[in-house]
Amino acid sequence: MHPSPEDLDLSLTALFAGWAMTDEVQRRLAGRGFGDLRFNDGVVIQHVLAAPLSITALAERMGVTQQAASKAVADLERRGLLRREPDPADARTKLLHLTGHALAAVEETRVLRRELQEDLVAEYGAERVGDARALLASVIGRFGGGDAIRARRVRPPR
Repeated sequence: MHPSPEDLDLSLTALFAGWAMTDEVQRRLAGRGFGDLRFNDGVVIQHVLAAPLSITALAERMGVTQQAASKAVADLERRGLLRREPDPADARTKLLHLTGHALAAVEETRVLRRELQEDLVAEYGAERVGDARALLASVIGRFGGGDAIRARRVRPPR
């Protein structure tokens, strides 16, 4: 049974739709051999994907303590998604790099998100899906979220 649009405000509808779609991507990832990945792994991976970072820089970008970032990094290292290498400019500093497994997971996630969007277009039509994306993108811009998305600094509300 689908929830009635009148029963949810726009912010909750967008949030819940995003969660439902993310759950579907996670389910499909697991079916393609990436069952070891968790949604929160992507929070760290998105920052390291752009360029190798120190734990200090990662903590700053994520808006968390260095201790919290170190804990997340240790977990991702243990699971084979991150590795540390000396910074060529300062050997005392270690930079975080994505492993081949993490890069493969990023590529597979991109494929799955495209497939999911194609599924929605097939079910609801390109115009409705395009209108929904345009509306939500406008809302993001209206409340200043565009810069955070472009800078890969999207954080949940505090």
